[in-house]
Amino acid sequence: MKKLALALAAGALALNSPALAEMNITTIETVEAKQTSTELADEAYADFVMQFDRTSLKPNSYVWDAKGVSGEARVVVSLDRQMAFAYKGDTLVGAASVSTAKEGKLTPKGIFPIWLKKPMHYSSKYDNAPMPYMQMIDKYGIALHAGHNPGYPASAGCIRLPQQFAKNLYGITSLESTVYIGA
Repeated sequence: MKKLALALAAGALALNSPALAEMNITTIETVEAKQTSTELADEAYADFVMQFDRTSLKPNSYVWDAKGVSGEARVVVSLDRQMAFAYKGDTLVGAASVSTAKEGKLTPKGIFPIWLKKPMHYSSKYDNAPMPYMQMIDKYGIALHAGHNPGYPASAGCIRLPQQFAKNLYGITSLESTVYIGA
């Protein structure tokens, strides 16, 4: 199931919408993409339990073991669990607690390519807030980055990660690496 879902998602990313093609951004926020991302989030959590022999992480904590692992990087985010999972190929290499959108804000669900990476970025929307290891996934400013991570939804929409996890993730991803965000 996992390989089929990943193959379908990769094929869907190849289809550019005209509005986003000019910016070289292709996001997929269809019902099917959201469902696929949620299924992948559930599978990633099961991989986390098996790989790291635990069922949860404390706020602002992470686990990481990428020694000897190769393959393309991808990220899976579970909004319900407030966790992110990093893969290289089919191997889970890390997991972290996250903080996503607080009530009244939105962290979008679906399939997103990383289209901009900056080791240090400052928000143009939110008082020049620092966004270390920023990886932008949409044209509205939603990004993965290091930041305040209380373990519950508290952001304006970004996916805040523990500092070292954000640095590790930044090191394995590339432009166009895929981010799946599900419930």
